[in-house]
Amino acid sequence: MSECKGKSSWPELVGVEGSVAVATIERENPYVEAETVLKGSIVTTDFRCDRVRVWVTKEGIVYQTPIIG
Repeated sequence: MSECKGKSSWPELVGVEGSVAVATIERENPYVEAETVLKGSIVTTDFRCDRVRVWVTKEGIVYQTPIIG
């Protein structure tokens, strides 16, 4: 992840509501676009410096550390 610009990990957002996490990530790193993804969803495995997936429970709560990828 060292080739990506800006902050790359947000462990402090675990337990936070997903939309709050997305707004925080995009404010703290303007080079990325954050998106909420429901736990259990199937996603591509390609690595992208401009993407942060915010994994949330069915209640909309972040359950794992959002990272660039």
